[in-house]
Amino acid sequence: MTDTKTGSVDAAGLLRIQEAAAEAGLTSRSVRYYEEVGLLRPAARSEGDYRLYDATDVERLRFIKGLRDDAGFSLAEIAQLLEDEDARERGHEAYHATTDPAERLRILRDRVSRYEHQIEMLRSKVGRLQAMVDETDARLTRTKGKVRALTEEMAASIEVGTAR
Repeated sequence: MTDTKTGSVDAAGLLRIQEAAAEAGLTSRSVRYYEEVGLLRPAARSEGDYRLYDATDVERLRFIKGLRDDAGFSLAEIAQLLEDEDARERGHEAYHATTDPAERLRILRDRVSRYEHQIEMLRSKVGRLQAMVDETDARLTRTKGKVRALTEEMAASIEVGTAR
């Protein structure tokens, strides 16, 4: 068995694609697609070339699903957020691997830049969602006005009919 991330691994604790998909609440087809577009790499491949996923992969799948389903992010936006996360993780390791103050400063500045980028993406998403809420609220207000007007019109016609 070969590991597609770091070398060889033991199959203990690894899940086949169907199991990983079920754990994350996805279909096997979705998991394959996420791998195809570069959002995920399986932890390993079995001797029979089956994809094998570890707990980190399942957590990444849950994160992708949450961004897609709950927050409405596109796969391109998810890819950018995941790249920022991966880069910060690499930066964290690099920060602790060096004692050079200039290198540490560079790493921290990159981290700040990535956080700022994520905040910009999230604020943009919030802004688009708020615009949708505002538009829906305006339609609701207009519809309630029509209901009120029609109700008053009907009440007035009933009063006219009973006054005769």
